[in-house]
Amino acid sequence: MTTLVADTSGLVSLGIAGDTDPLALCFDVYDVFLPKAVVEELRETAAYNDAHGDSARLALERVGDATVRSVTLDTRFPLDEGENAAVTLANEIEASLFLCDEFNRIGLIHASLATTRLVTTPTLLAVFVRSGRLESSDALELLEDISGVRSWESNSYVQRARSLFV
Repeated sequence: MTTLVADTSGLVSLGIAGDTDPLALCFDVYDVFLPKAVVEELRETAAYNDAHGDSARLALERVGDATVRSVTLDTRFPLDEGENAAVTLANEIEASLFLCDEFNRIGLIHASLATTRLVTTPTLLAVFVRSGRLESSDALELLEDISGVRSWESNSYVQRARSLFV
């Protein structure tokens, strides 16, 4: 099974769903690895009484289906602890994929991955469509729902990704 390391942002995005459950699909399709720092960030986010908190709680319900590991952080690395730990873990285990929706730091994250391919939620939804696991119309609806909650309406990367489903 293909290994995927996930950051908090990607898991929270996948947890925002209507009738379709992309979070479950991710855990069913990939061998998911999480650093302990991401699990802690999910717990912190789950304390909020909003859509992000709801999504984090759904992700926490799936943590038992993932391999959770500790990593040693480079404290000079200019990302938050969860992203830092997830990048470190992806490099340590030579993961195939790294799921992250931190669009403001995407270039730095991409450059920090040794051999791992960076994927975002829009990209992952496109993979699910191409592999026949998700209908294009469902992926577009999910992306619209996620965009509304995550404030991605004006994000050019996400706008471009929408064209993958039209």
